[in-house]
Formats: sequence, C-alpha cells, structure tokens
Amino acid sequence: MNQIVKSLRPAEHFTIPVEGMTCASCVRRVENAAAKVAGIDRSAVNFATKKLTVESAEGFSPDELEKAIGKVGYEIPPGAMDHAMREAGMLPAADPHAGHAHHHDHSAHQGQDHSAPHAGGHDHAHIHHGEEAALKRDLAIAFVLTLPLFVLEMTGHVYEPFHHWLMGIIDTRNLHYLYFALATAVIFWPGLRFLRLGLPALLRGAPEMNSLVAVGVLAAYGYSLVTTFAPGLLPETARFVYYEAASVIVTLILFGRLLEARASGRTGAAIEKLAGLQAKTARVERGGMLIDIPAAEVLVGDVIVIRPGERVPVDGTVIDGASNIDEAMISGEPLPVEKKAGSTVIGGTINRTGSFRFRAEKVGRDTMLAGIIRMVEQAQGAKLPIQSLVDRVTAWFVPAVIALAVLTFALWFFLGPEPALTHALINAVAVLIIACPCAMGLAVPTSIVVGGGRAAELGVLFRKGEALQELRDVDLVVVDKTGTVTRGRPELTDLITADGFAEDEVLKLVASVEAQSEHPIAEAIVKAAEAKGFVVPKAESFESVTGYGIRAKVEGHDVAVGADRFMEKLSLSVQGFAHAAARLGDEGKTPLYAAIDGKVAAAIAVADPLKPSSREAIRALQAMGIEVAMVTGDNRRTAEAIARQVGITRVVAEVLPEGKVQAIQELRQNTHCKLNPPPCGEGGRQAGGVFFQQKDPLPNPSPQGGGATRAANVSRKLAFVGDGINDAPALAEADIGIAIGTGTDVAIESADVVLVGGELTGAVSAIAISRATMKNIRQNLFWAFGYNVALIPVAAGALYPAFGWLLSPMIGAGAMALSSVFVLGNALRLKTVKAGETQ
Repeated sequence: MNQIVKSLRPAEHFTIPVEGMTCASCVRRVENAAAKVAGIDRSAVNFATKKLTVESAEGFSPDELEKAIGKVGYEIPPGAMDHAMREAGMLPAADPHAGHAHHHDHSAHQGQDHSAPHAGGHDHAHIHHGEEAALKRDLAIAFVLTLPLFVLEMTGHVYEPFHHWLMGIIDTRNLHYLYFALATAVIFWPGLRFLRLGLPALLRGAPEMNSLVAVGVLAAYGYSLVTTFAPGLLPETARFVYYEAASVIVTLILFGRLLEARASGRTGAAIEKLAGLQAKTARVERGGMLIDIPAAEVLVGDVIVIRPGERVPVDGTVIDGASNIDEAMISGEPLPVEKKAGSTVIGGTINRTGSFRFRAEKVGRDTMLAGIIRMVEQAQGAKLPIQSLVDRVTAWFVPAVIALAVLTFALWFFLGPEPALTHALINAVAVLIIACPCAMGLAVPTSIVVGGGRAAELGVLFRKGEALQELRDVDLVVVDKTGTVTRGRPELTDLITADGFAEDEVLKLVASVEAQSEHPIAEAIVKAAEAKGFVVPKAESFESVTGYGIRAKVEGHDVAVGADRFMEKLSLSVQGFAHAAARLGDEGKTPLYAAIDGKVAAAIAVADPLKPSSREAIRALQAMGIEVAMVTGDNRRTAEAIARQVGITRVVAEVLPEGKVQAIQELRQNTHCKLNPPPCGEGGRQAGGVFFQQKDPLPNPSPQGGGATRAANVSRKLAFVGDGINDAPALAEADIGIAIGTGTDVAIESADVVLVGGELTGAVSAIAISRATMKNIRQNLFWAFGYNVALIPVAAGALYPAFGWLLSPMIGAGAMALSSVFVLGNALRLKTVKAGETQ
C-alpha cells in the first residue's frame, strides 16, 4: 500500500486562499489574472473553498502572482503563499520564516519537508471559522439596527392605526431623521464590506456581486437622502424614503453569506477528518532515551515506540514486537491487521493491541496520509469541463444585469405610471439584488468538494478532476486480471488428500521439501504451512528432477512433489484424483501431486486466487448498466476460468502491454458481440492475443449504461482498471485509467483515479460518486439558472401590466440568499452517497 505514496506527491502545483471573492464572476477574474503571470502554466479557482490552484513552471515569482491578484481587487493572506509553497515542497522546511527572498527557480528548493501534513486541513477550518465569526458579528449589528427601522416603517403599512399613533408622537421629518441614522449605521458599518469591495470593482469596469449590492443599496439610500434633506428636488408624489429597504437588503444578504460560510465550511469536512487522523506526538528513541516530540519533527531513520491505543505517527517498518492495527482509514477493511517484524505501518492508523518498535521511513509530507490529503485537495480544487461553461456565463452575467437594471429604470421612468421615478428606482434595485450569481458560482464547486470528500472516505482518490465528470458516462469497464481481479500472488488454494493421509501432516512434509526450492509455487506452499504455525522440518537428500519435480527425505519419509508425469515416472497412478484434477482444471489451476513413501498422498493446487470482493464488484458494475471485460497477459485457459468465476463473458488473453492498448482501442469501438460478431469469434485473434466470448450472455445493461443497445462501431466511454507496470500504457490509453492503490508507482502515475484499498469495489464507488456528483451539479445548475431566468423579469416588473405585481427589493434579497443556501444544502446530500447509489 505504501506504493501510492510517491505518486501522491504533486510536482509543481500548489493551492492558496484568496480573500475577497464573493461571487462566480470573481472566479474568472482571479483565474485570468493568475494565468497572465509569467511562470504559471494553469490556474483554477474553486469558489466553494475560495482557493486558487496554480501549476508553476520555471521563472515563477510569488511576488508577481500576489501583485496580479491585488490589481484585480483581491488579496492573498499574509504568509499564505510561503506556507502553500512549503507544503508543496517548493520551499525548504528548515527555515519556517522563508519569505519572498527565495524567488529564484523553485526547483532548487526541492528537499525533505517535515512540515505537518494536516496543516492544509487546519487552514481550511481556520479560514472558514474566521469568516463565520466576522459575519456573525456584522449580522448581529445589522439586525439590531434594522429591526426598529423595519418595525416602525412596515407596521404602519400593515396596520393603519399604528401609523396614525406613530404620526401622533413624532412628525414625518423627525421620523425620517431617525430612519436616516439607523440606515446609515447599517450601510456604513456592517454593510461597508459591500461598498469597499463592490465600488472599486465597478470603477475598474469589472463589476461583481458586491457591485450589484452596493449600487442597489446606495440607490435606495441616495433616493431617501434626497427625500429627507432636499425634498424640493422631487415631485410631491415621489417623496418616499426607502431606508428600511436598504437596511433589510444588507441584513438579509449578510444572513445569506453566513449560511453560505457555514455550509461551505462543512464541505471541507473530509479534509478536516483526514487531517484529524494525524498523530500529534511521537515517542522516539534518541540518545539512549525515550522522548516525546511533535510528530512533525520525526526524522527518517528515527526508531519509534508504539503502545496499545496509540496512533502511528509516520510511515515505517516494524523492527520488533507484534500487534494488530486498525487500517480502516486506508483500506476500509474493518478487521485489524496483524503486524510483526518486517511489516509496514502507516501513519494515522491505530494500534489496537500489543506494543512494537518501528523505524520511520516516510515523514512529514511524504507520508501516505499527507499524500492522500493533497490528492483530495487537488481533486476538490479541480475545474470540471462543465464548470468552465458556467464560468464563461457568469463572466458577463453581472455586467448584463447592470445593463438590464439601467434599461428597467429607463422603461419605468419614461413609460411607467406615476410616481414614475419611484417605480423606476424600486424595480431597478430589485433587478440588481435578485440577480446575484452566487448560486451559479456555488453550483459546481460545492458538489465537487463534497463529492471528492465522500470519494476519499470510500477509498477513492481522483488524481485528475476531469475523471469525476467523465466516469459518469462510462459504459465499459476493462479489468486486468492479476492483482486487480485476483490477489496478484500465488497461494495454496487446494490440498486434497487421499484416504489414510492427514492434511496437516502432508502439508508439513511437502513444505519441508519445497523449502529447498526458490520457485514461487514452493514459496506459496511454505507460507501456507507457516501460516498454520507449523515448524517445517529440514529436508535431506534433496533432488530436483528437471521438468518433473523434486524429492527429498523428511523425518524418515520419502517425499516427492511434481506434475502427473513425475508420478508416472515414479510408476505411481494419479487416477484416484481424476475428478479433483478435472475440477481444478475448470478453475484454471494445474494440479501438482505429492507422493509419500511410494503412495500418491495428495493433489495440490497453487494459484493466484480471487480477491473476495471481485465477484461482488463485477456484479455491481453490471447492475449499474456497465459491461465488464477482461484483458490479461495470462494464458487463455486461466483467464477463461477466472472470468467464469466472476461473471465476465468477454476476455482478451495472452497479450503483451502494447497488445493491451490495442485491445482497449478495439473494445472502445466495438459493442457487444451479438451486435458485432466478427471480432468476438471463439479463438479469433485480436490485439495480439486470444479474444473469446463465454457461452453465457451478459446481463442486459440498464438504459443508464446503454451497453448492449448501442449500434456497431460506435465509440464507447471506457475505463481500465489495473495495477502493474505492464498496465501503465493501458491506463493512459483508456478514457479513464483507474489504478489499484496497492499496485506499482508507474501504474498509479498513469491513472486518473486511485483505489486506495486495493479492491475492485472501489471502482464501483468511483462511478457511483461520479454519477451522483454530476446529477447533483445538474440539479444545482437547474435551480441557480432557473431562479435567475424566472425572477429577473418579475423584478423588472414584467407581471405589473397583467396583475399589478411588483417585487420588493427586500423579498429579492431574501430569495437570493435562499437560492445559495438551497444549492449548498443540496450539495451536502452527497455526503451520504454509497457505492452503487446515486442521489
């Protein structure tokens, strides 16, 4: 499992928080500003997490990036740049105060980094908690100041006796002065954030959500000021004040922002949860003493002592002692895993019983847990193709809304009923307020963040964000056999004894002979004996008969082990095992035979056994409407037997690595054999190997997958699942490459998705998450765009001629806030997705 560590280490990309982004139109401006900086190859902003991810190249300058972001009105928090670069291994950890003096080629900074891998998670939480606290404070102030203003003004409209009572104790002019004082405090105290951000953006010719709020609020406030202090400038029929509207708009939008901040904080729960798995301290042997130090200070080579109940601080190898460790966070396997000398331990896992010492081999950002956190953050910051479309729309959306508000004002002012100026102002402000594109900006990234986090909890890591979208359309999954469907290592699978022979005794004697051999089959038999706790006696007079088998003396017994021809050579008959041999043959296994003291004692089979979950995973994929095929370099007979056991009916066998690529190309272009018979004929040659079709037909895929209903020669969306070096070309060729996390670094580096637990069921989870996430995104976009399409005309007064209805700016502000909350709430439903399900 440690094999995935190096591949999880991104080369030259890092993620930094950007302050001041408040709507989807901000995203495009920050991305474009960053992309223009020399030394940046690519930039992407995730609006849900308010973070910018950049891929840097030679010549990159952090100062230039900060300046570029500042020029368009946003800010990178102090120290965030250095921290992000240090986390990415682009600045040395030895100098925690390394600043922008280190601006030469960052490739020179590559080195060992002992920084805590959980910092990113804590930063995420800290930023959201700080933002939430500020919004709580501002909302409380706005609410206290707005409440009396709202009650005094609106109650009189609803209950006329109250209006007469109020006019009896205070004249209109003094009441307006009171309203003015309260509204001014609201707008220029808690509401100042909208003016400070929105007006400069408007003056730069790049208006955003804050600009809409600022213009709308100031328009209502300014009109009220004229009515209060210079009423002679307005016709008598138009002398109204809208202080309460301006104040309520500020209060409602602050309330919506607070709800967004709370929900956005919850979207990052997966990273915080992963970060929380990191041990805080480690007990290390140094200078002949045991000392407790922060886990971030552990060095490679340190000897660490672990006691029962403690969390393993870093990755390493057990030196002595034994225990059982809960590795559920990595593998998803609920049962503790036995550890002894030579076993690998993973940082973040929990020691259940026993004590042991281990030597640290991966520390800081090199640990598997740190790598997983980086990969989850990378996936959550990904820019899906559908997001690019949304960004293009929202880039012109705010300017279009301002133009529409101006048009609304003009139409009402010149063509509307009296008081024309009042109607023009109110409807223009309503358009500005209700058209906030926040919901559109949140629709995609919140789903990505929550979906990617849920995938990580299920043991699925997306190395490339595009895979999260593309996996939804997969209708053909091609799997490698060895190490993917099977365990990838030979094991003793069958030991069938003849009458008069005890299984344990036969195994012990055979293992004694095989212990003298270096063949993988011999190793599997010896391991099986050791697993049962047998002490394997030493064999004597060992003899290897080339092409036949081996024999030796063990505790006075003459033991021979080999193929059936070896038994024949020894004049021994294996006829008594004919039935067992036939069964083993059907399972793709070639039996060996053991003879003890001149009698055939047992039939033995060593094979690469199925992973327990493979059959279940393949059935689940087929139930999702996905066809499953197998491509393997193994011989046809073995491949056919394994395929039959797991329910795969389409197999390409006996292919070299380049043959796997060709097989994928052929499979992608061809549909089910019933629709396209020629390449699938029994024994036909394809892709340099044997392509055959099992007799049992595939289950009818559901319409969701569309497998068997396609016409011939139509390209299909194909995913390949593999784990070996020879799978790397196929992983790269497939539309989506899925690597088994226990496989080789080369395979993982070539993949789009990594299954950490090493089980094929992870592929089911990956596709389920993809489908659920994309469905969730479509729901969010439908609501966000539908909301604006439906309500902007209403805000402009489209229903007034027919029904006499106008939309109050206050109602618009409330509806705008609710639209964002709806999108966030819907995205959070992805936290409950299970394998094989969609939301």
